[in-house]
Amino acid sequence: MTEHARVDPKLAGLIHPNGEPIRLNRQKFVAIDRQCDTRFNATYRPQALYSRAENGFHANNEAFLLHEVATNLPIYRQDTGPTDFHLHLPPGGFQLVLVTSGVFTFDYDGRIFYVGPGAVMLQSAIVHRQLFYTWSGMTTDENLKTPQSIVPDSLTMGYSGKFLEAFVTDPTTFPNPTVVGDNHIVESETSRTACAHPLHDRPADASFWFQDPLSLAALYKPLPAVSAGGAIKSDTTVYIRDLEIEMPSGHLVTGHIIATDPHGQSLLPKASSGMGDLSAFGKSEVVMYRVIRGSAELKDHAGKLHELGTGDVITAGKESIELVGVGENTQVLRLGLMKGMETLRRWTPTQRDQVDGLAGQIITQKELRPLRTEGKPVGYLYN
Repeated sequence: MTEHARVDPKLAGLIHPNGEPIRLNRQKFVAIDRQCDTRFNATYRPQALYSRAENGFHANNEAFLLHEVATNLPIYRQDTGPTDFHLHLPPGGFQLVLVTSGVFTFDYDGRIFYVGPGAVMLQSAIVHRQLFYTWSGMTTDENLKTPQSIVPDSLTMGYSGKFLEAFVTDPTTFPNPTVVGDNHIVESETSRTACAHPLHDRPADASFWFQDPLSLAALYKPLPAVSAGGAIKSDTTVYIRDLEIEMPSGHLVTGHIIATDPHGQSLLPKASSGMGDLSAFGKSEVVMYRVIRGSAELKDHAGKLHELGTGDVITAGKESIELVGVGENTQVLRLGLMKGMETLRRWTPTQRDQVDGLAGQIITQKELRPLRTEGKPVGYLYN
């Protein structure tokens, strides 16, 4: 991985996707994906099962995909284990990961991240791999029922590793080249090498982002008693955490966790002062709510109430839905899709196949670090 050919100038046209424009659904619509109806499939690798919010994906013109990834096999099997070094190249450079159980080890351009419940990573076009994950040893059915959380408590960290993942468009429609196969990785070399490449466009301000769930910026603040749509019903205080992804996403997506404590307990790490800021909510052209645990109630533009339980997802157009109730011990992910997404274009099938075919040749920069844990992931975002 220390020597790679530079991209041939004739491939310069691959820098910018030139397929159809991405269009959010600007109509008033509501689409619900129920956990009881979802299917888990080993779509990409045998140790991980994927469950997609298909109804919301299709209702929103296939512009944005949210799915759950559930680890389901031990890491020591010959057909599982660490992944290869690879890239994701979605339009706009958007890949979001929110860990909800277990523990993972990720390698981003030679820097190691040990992450558990509540950790948030935002990245694309960075050479990375998954080095480690926990597995509970339970059957598939029991494994898929394990509690999820965005608070790194010892109980949730002991389960199989799971995370929520989001992309702009569908992963099958954009390049995902393997840079170095798992059977060709030389640890003494790749562990100290960070790589970058130019084969992707990105919005202004886009960058790699990692938020530790116990960092000061990730602490929960009380939700204002009255939001733009009125008071939220709850038997306990409702708190909010800003995932701070608006700027590093290139102003494509905002992200928040809306949560309550269990009865008689103080589970959420809280700020000592200040109130939650809801100003970002008004920027959403399309909004998604995903119940990680507990229950929530939402009211649509026609006045109909929708009750959501653990694992349910609701996707809605602007001013089509509002959160009106939150149960105790509830954690809800809110993603707001912004109008900047409509400045992006999709990859054409030909472009996708050409970039996938380049594999390791797309690496154009290397950086040796004195220690594997020092410095930021380089990636194309830091060129």
